[in-house]
Amino acid sequence: MTHAHDTVLVIVPAWNESQNVGNTVREILAADADYHVAVIDDGSIDDTGDVAQAAGATVLRLPFNLGVGGAMRTGFTYAQRKGYRRAIQVDADGQHNPVDIERVLAGLDDADISIGARFSDVGDYKVRGPRRWAMIVLAGIVSHVAKTRLTDVTSGFRAANEKAIAQYVRYYPAEYLGDTLDSLVVACHAGLTVTQVPVAMRPRMHGVPSQGALGSTIYLARSVLALGLALLRRPRRPRSTEETA
Repeated sequence: MTHAHDTVLVIVPAWNESQNVGNTVREILAADADYHVAVIDDGSIDDTGDVAQAAGATVLRLPFNLGVGGAMRTGFTYAQRKGYRRAIQVDADGQHNPVDIERVLAGLDDADISIGARFSDVGDYKVRGPRRWAMIVLAGIVSHVAKTRLTDVTSGFRAANEKAIAQYVRYYPAEYLGDTLDSLVVACHAGLTVTQVPVAMRPRMHGVPSQGALGSTIYLARSVLALGLALLRRPRRPRSTEETA
């Protein structure tokens, strides 16, 4: 019998992804028998949870939509309580190839957090215009904080070891975009190490992405705001006895 500490928990946040989540779960389970899948049904109004369960996932159902950050904190809390030493986020829409899970997990040999990076000369993932420049700037700032070169700091394809899981349970913001940037910066401030590995992205299987041109502009503004707040939220040093006397 395989115990939780030998296996990997694949956390799949899903909101109204009934068309995609079943195939995503089946692909993950087919990629490695030691993967356990927990789909966080983030207040879906379709049958996302039922489809995921039928495909073989454990389903954690949230009573209303919390967003990716709230869903991921739920997933990491479940991972910690069940004793998983490694967990990885995979999106429900099919863009993250489950074959690459092993590659992203391998980054945990050298760091606490491993990011599957879309801009590392693998595949043909492209972002153009202001969004591309903003992502370059964001990556540069977070690279400075992480003390290592990162090119894709908004990627949701991320793995965590036991230490990072515990950090995410303590602090994983629920606000939009804070979930990726904020949690990463705070983890670095807490002393965790980060690395990235190149992955190729796939097209979304069904449905349309949530962001159009206006959504992308809002995305950028919120990214910069989330990063600014994260940088300001540095942990305070305990005051000495002389200062408190």
